[in-house]
Amino acid sequence: MADDFKETEVGERYAQALFELALDAGSLDAVRADLEGLQAAIATSEDLRRVIASPAFGSEDKGKALVAVAMKLKADMLTLKFLGLLAENRRAGALLSIITGYKRLYDKHRGVVAAEVVTAVKLSAAQAKGVAKALAASLGKEPEITAVVDPSILGGIKVKVGSRLFDASLKTKLDSLKFALKRA
Repeated sequence: MADDFKETEVGERYAQALFELALDAGSLDAVRADLEGLQAAIATSEDLRRVIASPAFGSEDKGKALVAVAMKLKADMLTLKFLGLLAENRRAGALLSIITGYKRLYDKHRGVVAAEVVTAVKLSAAQAKGVAKALAASLGKEPEITAVVDPSILGGIKVKVGSRLFDASLKTKLDSLKFALKRA
């Protein structure tokens, strides 16, 4: 637990540093795209995850692996230098935390709010547009929506923005009714 906190704290500091460098260089969008590409590569490659996480690989090997993947993705020079520094400082294991932190800073800078929308079935384009419009009106900011399908909620919708959760799912309503009936 303490290691997770330490990794998150380290990730936040490195994310802040990278964000400020990218802002100064006018490379915010390029670096975000690079980081998203790296995140996808890590998610799909067991070998890459093993290299990053394993203490059996030295910082030089981790740096080479990350830079090789980033070069294949045609990453910005700032991203390449950052990855080399990250490995040199033995912080490659914090990369996913850094990516999360960078995205949060990027969204805040752009005035975008991340929202997770959970429904029992996939939303149609019109429904998704309606949810986005309602969230924008409610939040006063443009939402970046991640749609999740979870049949276990039975129907309705759950929206999570930051630490706030709006739950209008059928499952929650049925659970509340069941609880109320038990108390009666």
